[in-house]
Amino acid sequence: MSDLSRSPLLSGPGLAALASMLVVAACAVAPTYKPPTTQPPAMTQQRPLTALLEVAAYPNSQPAVVMTTMQQLSAAHREREGYDYFGRLAAEQPQRRALFRAMQAVMQVRIAGDVPLVKRVAWVEDAIHKLDELAAVEPGLGRFVRGLVLAELPERFGKARQAIADLEATLAVRARLPFGFDRGIYRALAAAYRTLGDPARAQQLLSRAGVTSADDPRVLTNVSVDPIHGFRFGEPHLVREADGVYVAEGYDFANIAFVVGRSFVVAIDAGTTEETAREAVAALRTVTRAPIKYIVLTHGHWDHVGGLAAVREPGTTVIARAGFDDELARSRNYPSPFKDFFGAGTMKLAVTADRLIAAPESIVDGDLDLTLLPAPSGETPDALFVRDNKHDLLFVGDVFMPYIGAPFVAEGSPEGYLAAIQAVLDLHPRRLVHGHGPLTALFTLEAMPGLRDALGALYSRSLTAARAARPLADLLHDDFVPPSLRAAPAAVQPYLVVRDNLIQRVYREHAGFWYANGDGIDHHTRAEWAAAIDIVGGGTDAAFVRAVDELERRGDATLALDVAELGLARYPGSAALQRDRARVLKTLRELTSQTDPFRFIIYSEQAGAALPPVTVSSWPSRAR
Repeated sequence: MSDLSRSPLLSGPGLAALASMLVVAACAVAPTYKPPTTQPPAMTQQRPLTALLEVAAYPNSQPAVVMTTMQQLSAAHREREGYDYFGRLAAEQPQRRALFRAMQAVMQVRIAGDVPLVKRVAWVEDAIHKLDELAAVEPGLGRFVRGLVLAELPERFGKARQAIADLEATLAVRARLPFGFDRGIYRALAAAYRTLGDPARAQQLLSRAGVTSADDPRVLTNVSVDPIHGFRFGEPHLVREADGVYVAEGYDFANIAFVVGRSFVVAIDAGTTEETAREAVAALRTVTRAPIKYIVLTHGHWDHVGGLAAVREPGTTVIARAGFDDELARSRNYPSPFKDFFGAGTMKLAVTADRLIAAPESIVDGDLDLTLLPAPSGETPDALFVRDNKHDLLFVGDVFMPYIGAPFVAEGSPEGYLAAIQAVLDLHPRRLVHGHGPLTALFTLEAMPGLRDALGALYSRSLTAARAARPLADLLHDDFVPPSLRAAPAAVQPYLVVRDNLIQRVYREHAGFWYANGDGIDHHTRAEWAAAIDIVGGGTDAAFVRAVDELERRGDATLALDVAELGLARYPGSAALQRDRARVLKTLRELTSQTDPFRFIIYSEQAGAALPPVTVSSWPSRAR
């Protein structure tokens, strides 16, 4: 009988969080058994886990927050704590008993390998019963979750066929899911068919999932990354936002929107490369042959202007905001140091707008009625909103990018971020459409009032600390959760995604480079730190190897990577350290594939590991 997989559980907005249940145990223990807590505590702060444990317990917390909390507990190897935590919430909040008991079931099966063999089967059966409860209460979500879990159980439980039925039912309604989960579903189906003794079908499904074996990183959504094509949030498809309004998603890092009028089309942004933008325009041509008369650029970043030549047609007018040229120059002067962001396509940043605007303007064609609005932004000072007055949609570009500007560029404005929230609240459209699909799903109009209050409190706190030269790490470790979030469940996840980035941008603007505890006065290279640690460790690579292994076991994957890098700076030929580094990077890719795409891209590039696209048979154009 095999042990449970110890791969981290992953989550993301909405249903994305539910996919975190894919990784489950192969054995079980009796329900009355209390496995001992053997996991040593982590050495680093498990942010945002401590905050999640607080907000997930709110009576009005969203299911996505609950799922994310479960994922973080598992990733930190704190399943025993999670089992008790969700059991307590199930007792305290009977109206959500099925959800919390299902979370407890995931923790339950993951600790099964730590208990006596004779008591395991009953425990798995009890966990299955809890998952059945969720499927009965919420069949759509419940069958998805249950299928992912049952697919990983060994043959003795006889659940492979049920898993296949659940997963195929989910595929039948995939167009309703906020993100593509084909990778995770195909991978789970492969496991179920393997259990049924059909390795050929299992391998076929693994290939469709874009993986070569069950040992590949457990990435559940359809994100893909490689040095040639860059990063994509999913497979290419055209989303129908409203009648005559389409968003090309998945063709490259960013989206291109198209608003179709009576006699012409208005494109909003131009994609990252000419090759991918050309594919997006080809998708547009399946619904209209009208010429693209205007291209409105929401801001001057690489991934929104690089494909302009492929979108522009004879007679097209390119419109941007005054200040666009300065921002575009910044993009040219600060190329991304990480190649896997945008790939190796043809990205031309020698762009000249035909018209720069500094005040609102309108574009009208029959019932097409757009207003172009210069706007504040957390990312760049040349932000331009596009309001579709007919459908009450507001295209906001990247003003709410949670990194407050690209993390590798000297830009971004916390003050602009707060002003953008207020601007959106003043306009109060029916729906926000962002420059990247996950932002549209998470940073909704409903989230904005609570996000304004929470980030406002965080900004004031951070500004005071920066002016007092309080160490940045100390402020981050406060793990600040504003009390106002309790009444704003839609703002919880957006706040936690933005929080650390806003703090760091405030410090870059308002703090010096010497802190009150002496940090920043001196700086040492990685090689110097490696030499110092080597003295403590005894002068061999074995000490570094032991430290990496122990840190990862505790759930300190980021610190484990740092130690591995230091060890390799001292012992570059150490095969053991190279192996450990690869293993830790795999863990970090699993942890961040849905929660932090920028980190996922960087860890993938550091690992030298591509993640191929998923093979999807069809993706119907869907209205939201």
